[in-house]
Amino acid sequence: MGMKVAVLMGGTSFERAFSLESGKNVCDALEEAGHRVVPLDTNSELVPTLRSEKPDVVYNALHGKHGEDGTIQSLLEFLGIPFVGSPASVCHRSWNKDALHSSLAKYWDLTGQPAGVASWPQGVYIARDAFQNMGAATALDLVEERVIGGYPVAVKPAHGGSALGVHRVDSKDELGEAILDALSYDDAVNIEQWIEGVELSVSIIGNGANAYALPPVEIEAKGKFFDADARIKEGLVEYHCPVRPESLSPDAAQAQAIRAEIERAALEVYHAYSVRDLGRVDMIWDGGCARCFEVDVSPGMTSRSLFPAAIEAAGLSLSAVLNELVETAYERGVSF
Repeated sequence: MGMKVAVLMGGTSFERAFSLESGKNVCDALEEAGHRVVPLDTNSELVPTLRSEKPDVVYNALHGKHGEDGTIQSLLEFLGIPFVGSPASVCHRSWNKDALHSSLAKYWDLTGQPAGVASWPQGVYIARDAFQNMGAATALDLVEERVIGGYPVAVKPAHGGSALGVHRVDSKDELGEAILDALSYDDAVNIEQWIEGVELSVSIIGNGANAYALPPVEIEAKGKFFDADARIKEGLVEYHCPVRPESLSPDAAQAQAIRAEIERAALEVYHAYSVRDLGRVDMIWDGGCARCFEVDVSPGMTSRSLFPAAIEAAGLSLSAVLNELVETAYERGVSF
């Protein structure tokens, strides 16, 4: 059944350019699936336009602040418009990268399960106000003992995506500059273990017990890591989808078992956050376990994005997947 679908994109976050490209690809895929698409660059006229257009469903292709932090989701819930993706409460929690530990612990407690296969890098969270008004910069010598293993460490904005403001820091001398850059994107910073290993992204589709993982994407960055430049510029990263078995183990059977564990870990994180419809879990396989560091409730849909790569590797088409998500959202209606 062809529906009227409003696709939200653009916005005012640091990830506007990514969002515009994602939105265009989503529009093309939904039109291919037979829907009437209304592309909307999100601005101050959004609410009047939505009330005038009266779409059957909204697809949120906004990335970063407002698109992934619960802002647009709470607005759509207030307006009573069905939308693809997680509700505002889930988005608000997943927006905070420091919430992974507590979310998994609560999930294990509620389900009565022992600690599962998902793990996470250990680190510290410091707000901008602590630096500006409380002298936190004078205590950076403590980082080496507060973060397990010491240097190198990862410095990243506590909220946001596309690796904007993320740095690998190899010594205390580099720490201050990295923190300042991270805080230019956000009001808080995470300083955590730098995990070496195979960088992976696992895309997931569905809800509850019916959710399933797509083939994990292995990310082979040509520089230090999969930074913002590698996501924008050609030739700085190579994707392998599915992950190459030899990257996990020289033994084929063991590599298959490790891949299954990686997918289980991703699903565990997806369920712990109660992600709805679609999501992406980013992690490092460190040779012994899956170290998850982020869950993305609004995966990118650009030509270089990981979610479309996983869809293709699974033998699916983007138009078919998005059509299913739109129909599910329409049937569900407004649900918090």
